[in-house]
Amino acid sequence: MHEHVDVGGLQQLVRARPDSDHVGRRAGEEALLEKAREEVGAEEVLREATVDAFAGARVEAREAISLAFVAALQLLPPRQRAVLVLRDVLGFRAKEVAAMLGTGTESVNSALKHARANLHRRLPAPADPPPAGDSPAERAIIERLARAYEADDVPALVALLTEDVAITAPLAGGAYVGPAAAGRLYGWIFAQNRPHRLIPTRANGQPAFGVYVQDAATGVFRANGMLVVTLAGDRIRAMTRFDNSVITRFGLPRRLP
Repeated sequence: MHEHVDVGGLQQLVRARPDSDHVGRRAGEEALLEKAREEVGAEEVLREATVDAFAGARVEAREAISLAFVAALQLLPPRQRAVLVLRDVLGFRAKEVAAMLGTGTESVNSALKHARANLHRRLPAPADPPPAGDSPAERAIIERLARAYEADDVPALVALLTEDVAITAPLAGGAYVGPAAAGRLYGWIFAQNRPHRLIPTRANGQPAFGVYVQDAATGVFRANGMLVVTLAGDRIRAMTRFDNSVITRFGLPRRLP
C-alpha cells in the first residue's frame, strides 16, 4: 500500500506566489507546466493541462504547505517528478499519463510509487504547528530574525532554528540541514561584510522577506532575493530562498532609497 503525498502548493515548483495574487498564481502554474514540458518532452500533455485543470486538482492545505516540500520535490529524478505532477496534482489517470509520455501504464505506476516513496523519505517529520499568521507570537519570531540578520549576528539567528531546520533554494537543489550547517552558511554570508536590510511581506500564507544588500560603491541597497520562512511553534523550521525574479510580484522594489 502506498502513501498519498500532500501536494498542495506545487505551483511553487518554479516560483513562490504572493498572497491573494491571481496573476502571480497563474504565472506560477503556467511555469510549472512549462517546467514539466521541458523535462519529459511531452508537448501535448502539458498543452492540455491548463490552469483550470490545476485548480481542480487534489490539493490539500494549499495555503499552509511547507516550502520544504518544494525543495524535496526538486531532488526527485525528472521522470518521477513529472509523473507525480501529472498524476497527483493535475489529476490525470495512469493511462492518460502513459499516452502523454509515450510509455506504458505499468511504467507510470512504478514511477509514481517511487516518486511518492522518495518524496516521503526526504520530507521532514511532522512539526509543531506554526503560530497564527500575523499574530503577536509570529511577529515576535520574525522581528528577532530580522534583527539578527541585519546585525550579522549568527548566534542569535541560529538560536531561532529548530534542530531539523533546512535552508534551501528550490531551483538550486541541495540543502543546509541543521543549526550547525545553517550557522556555517550564514557565517560565510555575513563575513562578506555587506550590510543587509529585510523588508517583510507574506508568501503562500507564510512570513517572508525581500532581502537587500548594500552596494559598496553607491551605498544603495539592492534586491538580493526573497526569503520565505516556515515556522514550527516558536522556532524557524525552514528558510527558502528565491531569486530576484519574484521580488516585484510581491510589490517590493528592486532597490531601497
